[in-house]
Amino acid sequence: MVAWVLRVLVILGLLGSAWVHYDLYANQGYSDIATIGPLFMVNAVAGVVIAVAVLVWQHWLPALGAIGFGAVTLIAYLISLTPGGLFGVHERFTMASEVWGVVTEAGCVVFGAALIFVRSRSGAKAVARV
Repeated sequence: MVAWVLRVLVILGLLGSAWVHYDLYANQGYSDIATIGPLFMVNAVAGVVIAVAVLVWQHWLPALGAIGFGAVTLIAYLISLTPGGLFGVHERFTMASEVWGVVTEAGCVVFGAALIFVRSRSGAKAVARV
């Protein structure tokens, strides 16, 4: 039951982050930004693909992919907050989409790690019963 709830939370985090990046790309003009625009579309597609993998493949690998997705996206965002920015983009953490992105990506990391932990613990219990 706990693993199922964690899977749902990881999927919601992935889809939330994917939606934020798609919305910024399609509706907020990010599609016109060199390098960052295409990366936002890649992020949107990757979030959906990893979410589907977490849904259909009950293995630790998709959860690890969600952790990597969330961590890399968060790191890229943090770099964009620095004076140097990321590929010329300087964010300021003022838009609701930025807050939502940070929350969903942190959720991917936290809930993905918890999912791997819970699965490893349940696997260890199954081996101990044999």
